[in-house]
This record gives sequence, structure tokens and C-alpha cells, in this order.
Amino acid sequence: MRLIATFILLFTSIFASAQTDSCNLRISILTCGPGEDLYSIFGHSAVRIQDSASRTDIVYNYGTMDFDDPSFYLKFMRGEMRYFLSYTDYPSFMYEYQVTRRSVIEQNLQLSCDDKKRILTALQTNALDENKYYSYSFLYDNCSSRIRDIAMRNAKSLVRFKDILPARVPTFRNMIHEYLHRGQQHWSKLGIDLLLGANIDIKVSNEESMFLPDYLMKGFDSAVVLKSPAQAQLMPMVGAKQYIYQPPVTELSLPWYNPYFILAAVSILLLIFSFRKRTYTRTSARIDKYLFLVTGLLGTLMLALWLFREDTVCSKNWNLVWALPTHVIAAFYIRSNKPWVGIYFRVAGILGALLLLGWWWWPQQMNSSLVAPVLLLVIRAFTISYKTRNNDQNIKS
Repeated sequence: MRLIATFILLFTSIFASAQTDSCNLRISILTCGPGEDLYSIFGHSAVRIQDSASRTDIVYNYGTMDFDDPSFYLKFMRGEMRYFLSYTDYPSFMYEYQVTRRSVIEQNLQLSCDDKKRILTALQTNALDENKYYSYSFLYDNCSSRIRDIAMRNAKSLVRFKDILPARVPTFRNMIHEYLHRGQQHWSKLGIDLLLGANIDIKVSNEESMFLPDYLMKGFDSAVVLKSPAQAQLMPMVGAKQYIYQPPVTELSLPWYNPYFILAAVSILLLIFSFRKRTYTRTSARIDKYLFLVTGLLGTLMLALWLFREDTVCSKNWNLVWALPTHVIAAFYIRSNKPWVGIYFRVAGILGALLLLGWWWWPQQMNSSLVAPVLLLVIRAFTISYKTRNNDQNIKS
């Protein structure tokens, strides 16, 4: 009797397992570790689909771009990037990450046969020539967020993603900084903080955080699906998780030529020069000219990205308070003693000083390595204003 009961229990469990995965498809999420270049520093996500019936093992990749496009860099600056869905065999995909020594983690998804078929059909449809291109957005529509959306739209048994965010909810900028710090990309961090405005300083939602591959992986780890719709039983969406490839970990050290050191050193040297010269010389005027000209050109770039990019990541850039685009014109009048020159640089100095006073409280998180350069600009602006106000027409050599 005990033998019969054991047989019935075993048969029932096998039948139940077949109910949840009665087809030949195996779907998993591949999360790839960060690379050394900026475009790869945030990692990557892809979908692996194995079909035991057709003996295929295909990886679908939403992160493909065309570097051969002659207008690639123009489109990049304007935020008009066109990425597309590509697919390749699994060994070819893995070879690239093994060569570049980037880790790959696989999460096997526990889904019903119908859910798997819907996801496969959606990917195959997306991969058609007429459908594969999409307008890329780093924060809202990328290789990770597309996989999240494919799962949410086609896995009917998916109940929800649990909360994966820390108690102190980060902003988009906080999350980007996390990866840049980890990869010692301090100059890239400075560039991002200069060009991306206050729109990335909003707190992310749970689903929005999955624009980063690691957070997409956390999202799937947290997800629950209906095991038995009739009984409303829940189970984790991820059945098994493993490293497919794990290279040796190398510790990165902070290089001496980081922006904090370089910008502070240059600013201090110029400040020392400013205080040593009691009179406003031609050399002083020449240095100020190039200082404000470069600052104005940087501000012009910020303003152009704000006005002409298709997305809004460069909008509301508070760096324009100190990097005024009008410096491009004013720089050529520094030696002039016209009244408007003094007024202009006095206003520029006041704006910079106010920005410094509220540096850590403005709506946009400012890069701390810019404190010294902005302070330098404030002092030089007031120096030019003072020179003009005193009508010192005899600039000494």
C-alpha cells in the first residue's frame, strides 16, 4: 500500500512539472558584467532561448548599434540613436565576453509553455527587418528595459516584481555614479555631470531602476509567477541562477590624474598667480580671455544639447549658471573698459558665488570636482569687474 502511495505521489509531481513546462523551450536571462569602455561600463542584458526539439540555442540582443553609420556621432549627440534587436548562436555570444573577460550570469525562468511560446514569438517578430529598429534611450528604452517589457507583456503568469530598491531611493544620477565609481571612470563621471541636467536627478521607480542590467537581474530574482492558477499558488520566476563565466576579479586603484586633483591643482596655480599680481597685466588679460572663452564654449555645448537633443536628459542644466554661453563674446572684451564689461562680469561673479553657496542643495547634483574651477571663475570675474570699474586703462605688460 505504501509503495502504491509513493508511486501515485511521484506520478503526480511529474505530471505537475509537465504542466508548467510541457514544451521543449528553455528561456533564460543573461546578465553580462561591465567592460572597460564607457559604453560597456554598465553591463549588458540578453535573452537566451534553447529549443531541444530543433536543437537550437539562440541569444537575442537588444543592444546592437551600427558603428558604420556615417552620421553615427551626430545622431549620438542629438539623442537620435537607432539600436536594433539582433540574434546569434550562444557560443558566438559567449566568445565575445570570454575574450573581453566579462562575467555572464544566467537566470533560468520558470514559465508555462504558453508564456515561453509568447515570448519567443514576440522576439522573433521584433527581430524582423521591419520591426528590429527602435529609438534608443539610455534611461527609459534600452537592452535591459526591453527585456523587462517583453516579460511583462507576454508572461501572463507573471504576478509582479517585488521592491528591489534600497530604503533611500536613488536617483538616475545616483545609479549611474555607482557604476562609474566602481569602474574608476571619474573623467566620464565629470563629463556626464557637466552635460546631463536636473532631469536625471529624480528618484527612480522600481521598474525604472531596471534600465541597468544588474537591477534587471534583481528584478527577475524578486519576481513571482502563478504556479497553479486554479489554486493561486505562487513561486519564484527564477528557478536556477548560475555563473556561466566568471573571470578573475581585478582591483582598480584611483589614478593620480583624476579630475579632483587636476582641476584643483590648475585652479590653485591660477589663483596664486592672481593674488601675486597686484596690477592687471596683459598676461592676466590673456589668461582670463582663454579661461572665459573655454568656459563659454562649454556652456554653448550644454545649451545646444538642452535645446536640440530629442530626449530631455540634458535639459534644466544648472551648470549653465557658471558656464554662461555669453562668455564666448565677453572673453574678447576683457581688456575693454566699457561700463557694460564691468557690469557683465560682476553679474557673472555673483551668479557663480550664489551657485557655490547652494552647491549641495540645488535641484541638480553638482560634481564636487568643479568647486575649485567655479571658485576661480568667480574670483577672476570680480577681478575683471574691479579693473573696469576703476577705469584702469593702462594695462601693464
